[in-house]
Amino acid sequence: MNRREFLKLGLTLAIGGFAMTTHAATVPRRIDFHAHAILPSYVDALKRLGIDAAAEEGFPLPKWNVEEHLQFMNDAGIDFTILSPATPHISDTSAARAINEEFADLCRRFPNKFAFAALLPLPNVEGSIEEFHYATEKLGALGVKVASNSDGVYLGDERLDPIFAALNEKSSLVIIHPSPARSLPRNVVVTGKVMALFEYPADTTRAVLNMLACGTLEKFPRLKVVVPHCGSFLPYMKQRAGAMFQMLASMNLMDPVDFAASFGRLFFDTAGDPMPEQFDMLLKVASLEQIIFGTDYPYVPAKVVLGRKKLFDDELARRGLTEKIYTANALNLLSFGGERK
Repeated sequence: MNRREFLKLGLTLAIGGFAMTTHAATVPRRIDFHAHAILPSYVDALKRLGIDAAAEEGFPLPKWNVEEHLQFMNDAGIDFTILSPATPHISDTSAARAINEEFADLCRRFPNKFAFAALLPLPNVEGSIEEFHYATEKLGALGVKVASNSDGVYLGDERLDPIFAALNEKSSLVIIHPSPARSLPRNVVVTGKVMALFEYPADTTRAVLNMLACGTLEKFPRLKVVVPHCGSFLPYMKQRAGAMFQMLASMNLMDPVDFAASFGRLFFDTAGDPMPEQFDMLLKVASLEQIIFGTDYPYVPAKVVLGRKKLFDDELARRGLTEKIYTANALNLLSFGGERK
C-alpha cells in the first residue's frame, strides 16, 4: 500500500465514517498533526547508541502506550493523529529502519486512527534518501520528520539538498521538530537545563530562517513544510528577517531570495499554548490557511492538553474557525481533496 492509498484509507475511515454518525453535526472533526509515539524500538535505539534523553533534553522521556493515546484522543475529541518520532533525534540508519517499521505496524493495526511521518537518519544523505523511499513507498508513511539540526547540520544547509530534492520530487510532507544545538553552555545557562523552554523554539527558528535565507523553499517549492509550536519565534522574526535579507542581498552579502513567497508556503501547528496570545501572534504573520492543529502529546500530558484545548475550542468556535483549523487545512496540506492553491 503506497502513501496516498494508506492516507485515503485512514482518513476515509476516521473522517468520512465519523461524518456519518448521528452526532457529527455537533462534534467537529479533528486531526492532530503534532503528536509522538515513544516506541520500544526508539527506546532500545537510545540505549544501544548511548543517548540519555533526560541529559540531552533536560526533560525525561515520557511514557507512552497506544491504549492511553487512544483514550486521550477519545477524551479530546480527536479523530485522527499524524504521529512522528520523538526526540532526541537518531541518525543511525538501522535504528531509523526499525523505528519506521514499528510505526508502520502500529498504523496498520489502527488505520482509522493513526498515520505517521518517517524518521530520516539525517545528516546521512544516502541513508536518508533510501529511508524516505522505503518508508513512503513500502511502509505507507505520509511524509518525514526532520530535526532542526542533525549533528550540527541545520536545515537549509546545501549538504542536505540531495535529500530535499528527493522529497520535492514526491511533493513530500516535511514535519520539523526541534533538536537542541550541538554545543550549548548547559551547566551555566538556565535555559540549557530544560530545552523545551527556550532552546526548542530557538533552534526551530534558527533552522527555518536558514532554510529561507538559503532559498530552500525556492529550490524545492513542492515541499509541504510544517513548523511546530505556533511558529516558535518566527512571528517576531519575520519582519526583521525580511528586511535583513533584503539589505544583505543589496550589499552582496547573500543571494537574493523571495522571502515572502517562501514564508507563504510554510504551515504552522498549534502545539504548545496557543491561547490567549500565541494564536493571534501567529495570525499577524501567517494566513488562516497555513495553520493546523497539534497537541504535542505525550510530551504535554493529557490533562494539560485537555485544559488548553477547551480554551482553544471556545475561541475557535467564537470566531467560526473550528472546521478550518481542525480539519480543512489539514486535508488541504495532505492533498486529500486537492492540491493547495
